[in-house]
Amino acid sequence: MDKIILKGITWGHSRGITPLLAAAQRFSEFHPNVEINWTKRTLQEFADFPIEKLTTQYDLLIIDHPWVGCAAATKCVLPLDEYLDKEYLEDQLKNSVGHSHLSYHYEGHQWALAIDAATPVASFRADLLHSNNVPVPRTWQEVINLAGKKRLAIPSIPIDLLMNFYMFCMAHGCEPFLTADEVIDRETGLKVLDSMEALWSLVDRKMFGYNPIDIAELMSSTDDYWYCPFTYGYSNYSRRGYAKSVLTYADLVKFKGNHRLRSTIGGTGLAISAFTNNKEWATRFAAWIVSPEIQCTLYVQNGGQPGHRSAWNDEMTNGYCNNFFLNTLTALDNAYLRPRYNGYLYFQDHAGIFLQNFLLNGGHPEKVLEEINELYRNSKQL
Repeated sequence: MDKIILKGITWGHSRGITPLLAAAQRFSEFHPNVEINWTKRTLQEFADFPIEKLTTQYDLLIIDHPWVGCAAATKCVLPLDEYLDKEYLEDQLKNSVGHSHLSYHYEGHQWALAIDAATPVASFRADLLHSNNVPVPRTWQEVINLAGKKRLAIPSIPIDLLMNFYMFCMAHGCEPFLTADEVIDRETGLKVLDSMEALWSLVDRKMFGYNPIDIAELMSSTDDYWYCPFTYGYSNYSRRGYAKSVLTYADLVKFKGNHRLRSTIGGTGLAISAFTNNKEWATRFAAWIVSPEIQCTLYVQNGGQPGHRSAWNDEMTNGYCNNFFLNTLTALDNAYLRPRYNGYLYFQDHAGIFLQNFLLNGGHPEKVLEEINELYRNSKQL
């Protein structure tokens, strides 16, 4: 029997590559005639190279859910609802972490399986807060106070600032993207920019070059920063032995009264190229690795951050990582699902630049809102 070789593409962090390598190895031991080879690339490379072009080179692809609008338009990945059992997909929906499963469902089809779940949550060095007699922040004002002490780290590259912009829109009472003409109304938008400026005017300017992984590495390898109010969670850094110091993750702080901040859901999905010559084996592997049994065991044991809810409630998986999953599950369930229309990624790739320039260099907030809204309208025409 000829050997079947599947090629996959993922992102280069331990959370993205290591569990896939382990799963591929074990799957091949179950099925010796199947070999799965995974290639990794950086997060920036994911942003810079169109995924639709990768579907001609790879059978299996780890994707971000805002791309499914393009998937629906180009049909370059398989609609998995036509290849997987209805009962299987119903279990995935029932056991979704927040909107993770539905984030890959668009225009009537399921374009990927939620193999990984994440949203911005709080993270901190419990040892440093304790030794300095500083309580874990519970309110927005306490976050501002800690920022003033220069002990707060926060990812501030354009994409993360944009996700936080959405979060503050909701914090001020209005969900973004409710109309076709503007991301947010002027009154709410000005309040959002004022809240963001109040925080970012206090943080170290070097944060504007840091992404969530950079922040986790910084906080776990040095003692300079004690707390991050919102960054996409990485359970790896809450595991003993992964980094010099363990991070603790928690829900977001309260912004107004008893209302907690709502962040923007992320995570990744596993999609299958429409051009693959091995649809049967690709779908068998996808269904297997995202199954509750593998998500709760092999996947999480090898550094993965599962997309199946059973893993988040599992005592053993939480034992690996300082209760990361139980501590942050509520934040994921409350997280906002951003747009996924075909031109959205163009908007996402550029809108945060206006925010970063404003927070770094100042300017007129009305102009920032105008630039963001104009970009939004243009992206709808793509």
